[in-house]
Amino acid sequence: MSVKHALLALLEQQPMYGYQLRAEFEQRTGTTWPLNVGQVYTTLTRLERDGLALADGEDGEGHVIYRITDAGRGEVATWFTTPVARTQPPRDELAIKLALAVTVPGVDVGTVIQQQRSATMAALQDYTRLKRQATGSADPADLAWSLVLDSLVFGAEAEIRWLDHCESRLRRAASEVGRENSRLDEEASSSKREFHRPAGETPARGIR
Repeated sequence: MSVKHALLALLEQQPMYGYQLRAEFEQRTGTTWPLNVGQVYTTLTRLERDGLALADGEDGEGHVIYRITDAGRGEVATWFTTPVARTQPPRDELAIKLALAVTVPGVDVGTVIQQQRSATMAALQDYTRLKRQATGSADPADLAWSLVLDSLVFGAEAEIRWLDHCESRLRRAASEVGRENSRLDEEASSSKREFHRPAGETPARGIR
């Protein structure tokens, strides 16, 4: 998540201080990705350093007000019009966990999948409940939260489908391993019978 660009987008609307920016961000995203106020002020310091925002005095209560610069407006415009790159996808903890689980001896991968599916289904139920409670108004803040909820719902649904797919792949892999082991056992048994056959004895031929 680009906190830098999110704060710039908010500053483009009007000058704000750190706590205002955090409150606005969380209102529009439904506190899905809560921000630490320290992170907000650290980011503002970097924006000022890079010439994208400026500290523009204080309000009556002593809060430092930040405003966006022309360079900052250009940065926001570029961010909005540039697709999110998928060439370097973010680290997915669940995908990493399953990738390691199938290669580390002693891990019950089936249990890992079942537990995650239960947790994801519970989350999906929560997201669906929140969608039912949403007002559905045309207010920009409500619409923003609704779009975030849609993303969470679709993401949870996709994760459940992927977990089902993983479970199916594991079953097929286990079946293939079982067939291969049976074939090897049969070959070993056949070789053992050949080894113990008395000298001069030939294999029995079928009756014609």
